[in-house]
Amino acid sequence: MNRRILAVEDNPDNMNLFQWILEDEGYEFTGVASAEEGLELLENHVFDLVVMDISLPGMDGKEATRRLRNDPRFRDLPIVAATAHAIKEEESAIRDSGVSALVTKPLDEQLFLDTIDSLLTEVI
Repeated sequence: MNRRILAVEDNPDNMNLFQWILEDEGYEFTGVASAEEGLELLENHVFDLVVMDISLPGMDGKEATRRLRNDPRFRDLPIVAATAHAIKEEESAIRDSGVSALVTKPLDEQLFLDTIDSLLTEVI
């Protein structure tokens, strides 16, 4: 069975990159452009991991992650934050929201895949 990954990303170029990388590795990919769409999709579909952009229109990725962590169904769902905000203060706030891991943009493809593989191995 293919592992299912949801990407929440408002930038079409980044979304295409996530899709290309993940599908090339055999993951089943679904992408949405807002945190609200992501939360709604998670209500009715099962995903093995979420890639969460932090800077989103409307609700940001930190708030979406906090909401997921407050729901017992999603407490252990691996969430990989993807952000271009690499400053120390922002990194701390992102980690405090409850993400499982953090990757920075521009994306290092191998680090991204290693992070996902590691998190999915932990939940088997």
